[in-house]
Parts: sequence; C-alpha cells; structure tokens
Amino acid sequence: MLILFDHGTPKGLNGALSGHTVITAQSKGWDRLSNGALLDAAEQAAIDVLLTTDRRIRYQQNLAGRKIALVVLTGSTKWSRVRFQLQTIAAVVNAATPGSYTEIHIPFG
Repeated sequence: MLILFDHGTPKGLNGALSGHTVITAQSKGWDRLSNGALLDAAEQAAIDVLLTTDRRIRYQQNLAGRKIALVVLTGSTKWSRVRFQLQTIAAVVNAATPGSYTEIHIPFG
C-alpha cells in the first residue's frame, strides 16, 4: 500500500508499517493544502491510505465516494504514547479498504 502521512503524523510510525511505501505530505509539497485538496491530490496520486491526526476531517469533508482510506489517530499524538500502539495501528492500516474510515484512540496516560 501507498500511505500518506499528514504533517501531524509521528514519523516513527514509518518503521511499524513495513511492507508499505510511506510518503509525507511535506515531501510532496502538500503540507499547506486544505483537507479537501489534500484528499483530492492523494487520490489522484493513487495513495491508498491517509494517516492523519486531524480529528475534524470526518466532519469537514464529505467522505462518501472517496477511494482513499482514512486512519485517524485521536487522543495523544506524542511519540512516547503512540509507540505503544504500533501493532494496533499497523493492523488497522493493513485492514484498510478503499473509502474506509477508522479512528485509533491513543491514551494520554
């Protein structure tokens, strides 16, 4: 799968997603795009999964008919907390299907 990390996604997750190709919004020059434009650009680039920390994306965008899967990290985005959820995150990414939306809550403590 081709996975896109948005600007808030901890880069350390890359190592937990072996077997996938990970790119960042920043590396594509998409880090300043609005959510709708980012989703459009990602779909045009045949990206399979957007891994984001933007909890509002579900409410700001009409996700019906989208081909890209969204995996949203909620709660803490600190690497010290996220790293304890690597297996869960990898499992959710591996199970993602076109147009799916999944939230993974990362506890604060």
